[in-house]
Amino acid sequence: MNILAPIGRVFLAFLAQTGALTRFMISAVTSCVRPPIYWGLIGQQMIRIGYFSLPVVGLTAFFTGGALALQIYVGSNRFGVESVVPNIVVLGITRELGPVIAGLMVAGRVAAAIAAEIGTMRVTEQIDALTTLSTNPIKYLVVPRLIAAVVTLPVLVIVADAIGVFGGYVVATESLGLNGPIYLKNTVDFVTHDDVISGVIKIAVFGFIIALLGCYNGFHSKGGAQGVGAATTYAVVSSSILILAANYFLTSILFGN
Repeated sequence: MNILAPIGRVFLAFLAQTGALTRFMISAVTSCVRPPIYWGLIGQQMIRIGYFSLPVVGLTAFFTGGALALQIYVGSNRFGVESVVPNIVVLGITRELGPVIAGLMVAGRVAAAIAAEIGTMRVTEQIDALTTLSTNPIKYLVVPRLIAAVVTLPVLVIVADAIGVFGGYVVATESLGLNGPIYLKNTVDFVTHDDVISGVIKIAVFGFIIALLGCYNGFHSKGGAQGVGAATTYAVVSSSILILAANYFLTSILFGN
């Protein structure tokens, strides 16, 4: 039985963390619909989360689209069906790679920043000071970040989709010798509203996960600078894993039929 004790401790710790995260999520979601709403803070977080993430997401999407076009061309060339390159590129970008890559890049940037900022406030007792001043820390710190992430990331992924498709177009026309007008026509004719909307739905869920886990790990950090560093690491790792897991389930729901 001593051999099973460590496994039991890990399992019980997992259940405790899951329960604590669930309670934190319920508190944050219910606070989103109760006044007061700090619109100024929401605007600031929209700029930090959305606008400042655009360069890294745009560059990543461009090179991802180019690499995808190159790989599809190499594979389709074996069967003489190079004409499918624009179709598969736009489908892969809008449905999967656009929201997933954008979510992972934003998780690395935003979840870490949120966890570090709120974690520093926790260890320096600034959150306790907010409570002393009769300010709900969930509404003041968590709600603006949740709303900003859910609102701005869909806009960000639409821009990333366009940049990713453009990256595939540049590689296909400049390096692979495909006809530019025909490439664009095939892209426009093949993509549908459902493809774009599915990516928007995914990234909205990913944004909620990123902001929630960043805030949760920051709120529960302890132990000074070392605890803040650990909270930052946990926020990035856990949000990345949950993004990939949520992507699978959302894909099954949206395209299972």
